[in-house]
Amino acid sequence: MTILAVFRSRAHTLDFLNAIKAAGIPAQAVSTPREAGVGCGISVRFDARFLPRAKTVLAARRDPSFAGFLRAGPGGWFFYDRP
Repeated sequence: MTILAVFRSRAHTLDFLNAIKAAGIPAQAVSTPREAGVGCGISVRFDARFLPRAKTVLAARRDPSFAGFLRAGPGGWFFYDRP
């Protein structure tokens, strides 16, 4: 399953991407789906099995522009976890 981390800032999105890659999580920048209804246009995509580690990285950063995690569902994307 795919998870997207959505941010309101492009710079914070790319900083988070670099941080989770440094933590050993394979990830990439992708376009934010319209269903998110928030964000800067890009999100960080990674596999759901890395979600606990990604949350740890995020908690250490305390990023105010974080909008939430999205995951793919049967009808599209929906928020899995929001701050």
